[in-house]
Amino acid sequence: MVVLLAGASGLLGSALTRSLAARGQTIRRLVRREPTAPGQVRWDPSRDLDGEVLDGVSAVINLGGAGVSDRRWTRARKRLLLDSRVGPTSTLARAIARKAAGGSRIRYLQAGAIGWYGDGGEHDLTESMPAGSTPLAHLCRAWEAAAGPAREAGAEVVTLRTGIVLSPHGGAMGPLFPLIKLGLAGPLGPGTQWWAWIHVDDWVGAVIHVLESDHVGPVNLTAPHPSRNRDVIAALARAAHRPSLIRAPGWALRVALDGFGEEILRSQRAVPHVLTELGYSFVHPEVDSAARAVMRR
Repeated sequence: MVVLLAGASGLLGSALTRSLAARGQTIRRLVRREPTAPGQVRWDPSRDLDGEVLDGVSAVINLGGAGVSDRRWTRARKRLLLDSRVGPTSTLARAIARKAAGGSRIRYLQAGAIGWYGDGGEHDLTESMPAGSTPLAHLCRAWEAAAGPAREAGAEVVTLRTGIVLSPHGGAMGPLFPLIKLGLAGPLGPGTQWWAWIHVDDWVGAVIHVLESDHVGPVNLTAPHPSRNRDVIAALARAAHRPSLIRAPGWALRVALDGFGEEILRSQRAVPHVLTELGYSFVHPEVDSAARAVMRR
């Protein structure tokens, strides 16, 4: 299999690239600068992709997009969050559509987020649920819609709706790790909101499992047992042999993080119905196991 990968340098892209290479897959990495290594292909997401880039490609995986948790959500930042997702997705989708119209079979795995569902309260959120009405849900709806040309041309489009990734290398949870290790962390806001999390090793394993399947449509990349926010923080603290008693008030999170502060206070009990149907076996189905693996490394 030849896989064309956008966003290969990020936390998830790097981990996925290593696993695909270990399985003997050929990886072509899309980069926005002059190529410096074999397998790199320069592209400009604002311009149509040269059709030759997709010659011989079996699958395209697009993980690009500005981080949602590393900056305050100013007006300019919100515009960047949208543009960095919709533009590149549209460019890739159009290129895939042209190949599909010519008879090529290409699987297109497009990054997404469980933010699609908005605030789900206590309800299980499966892949069949409609989009919510929160700002992040609106972003996710535009993001998924941008893959429309590939979908309409008959390409096999999969949307990877990722939950909160637990990784020893940081990611969205990275800013909490120093506080956890100092015993200064605790529930965020009320702590009762559901967090649909997944360990990075399972994220990679699930993506490869879906890539090698025939599934088309959205897939929740979350562990089978969502946990409340307070329980995720507590599990990480236990793994670090620290307490988790210092609560971060909701108002402080809203002030410090702006729009993202509101998002992490929402409840999203997303469950991996599709992964279960596809027979994926989780390495870390429980939060305590995932937390120990994160803090150990």
